[in-house]
Amino acid sequence: MKKILFLVLILINMSAFSQMNGSTGTPEQLVKDFFVAFHAQDTVTLKKFAHEGARLQSVSIDAEGNTNLTTDDYSKFLKSIASIPADATFEERIHEYRVEENGSLATVTTPYTLYFNGNLYHCGVNSFQLVKFKGEWKIVYLIDTRTKKDCK
Repeated sequence: MKKILFLVLILINMSAFSQMNGSTGTPEQLVKDFFVAFHAQDTVTLKKFAHEGARLQSVSIDAEGNTNLTTDDYSKFLKSIASIPADATFEERIHEYRVEENGSLATVTTPYTLYFNGNLYHCGVNSFQLVKFKGEWKIVYLIDTRTKKDCK
């Protein structure tokens, strides 16, 4: 009987632990976990947070005032994170999390300021589009704005 009780307790603890470390929580928690992995350059974990085929886009304004839109695959983003030199420092400071959730769809918007090697690099807003697949939130689309003006 003690062995059965011991096994049940282990299984309960393993289940609780896996839910804490996975993306099965709230949309906000997935995005918070995304940034933890991002700052750690943990591309294995970052890959787990995204649905296959996830897309990224960035909106910026060039020197002439023209709006530019760039599009990349999530895999290219992962490669760029992995290629950041070990001696470089970067921090994307998130100012708040705005969450809208409706069933299996959620949007998490995060105004941010990005610092590279201690210097302001740019600021903007991230917009994460999440879908819940089999009880697990996944990033399907991520778009951000980037500017160097009015960063506070």
